[in-house]
Amino acid sequence: MIKKRVISIDLNTETLSNTVEHIIDLAAERTSSYVCVCNVHMLVEAYNDKSFAGVVNNSDIAVADGMPLCWSLKWLHGIQAERIAGRHLMHAIMEKASEENTSVYFYGSTDEVLNNSKIYINSHYPKLTVAGVYSPPYRALSNEEEENVVKMIADSGAGIVFVALGCPKQEKWIAKMRGRIPAVMLGIGIALEVLTGQQKRTPAWIEKAGLEWLFRLLKEPKRLFKRYLITNSTFIFLIIKALILKTKTNKG
Repeated sequence: MIKKRVISIDLNTETLSNTVEHIIDLAAERTSSYVCVCNVHMLVEAYNDKSFAGVVNNSDIAVADGMPLCWSLKWLHGIQAERIAGRHLMHAIMEKASEENTSVYFYGSTDEVLNNSKIYINSHYPKLTVAGVYSPPYRALSNEEEENVVKMIADSGAGIVFVALGCPKQEKWIAKMRGRIPAVMLGIGIALEVLTGQQKRTPAWIEKAGLEWLFRLLKEPKRLFKRYLITNSTFIFLIIKALILKTKTNKG
């Protein structure tokens, strides 16, 4: 799958359906691999942290979650990429996994969210096999605990592992687990909270307009104001800089 660079991260430009097919194929082969669902926050994190940029850019698949990244692919490479939101990707994978008899595992989040997710999945995806769920403690695991987690997930037989630890923790975790867990691993952030209704779903028109960040900011202004102020300002600066460089290069 071909990737294109947007400032600090390399993004795939395939459709949602093609991406899901590739993930299911990797899962069927029990290929230890991982998928990054990228947004502006992840791009800026990667720009500021080269080791994290390596995590994202060494992924097997990296999709554009957020219209600003899709616009950037258009501006920088002339590619009209499809936005692949994390929750849409998760739903599409679960639907296809149900058809292909591919089992899934959920790692992260809280026991409450995981239990509610199992109820939702039993209702909406009754043919989907959930090989297991586990909510780790909110601290660093010891080497022994980590090995137990690896064994638990590997022994479950899951072909796909959804990881809900938040960015960048989940991406660092799945990169560390490549080669140790024989499955496709995906960082899904708060997708489970949205799935179960514990987080309000962003209206489709707001997503299409690229204003999901504003929707979330209005819901949690105290927690997100500083993050979005810095992240969005940095992204605007970086994309303008990249476009100016592209213009100069084309003229040269």
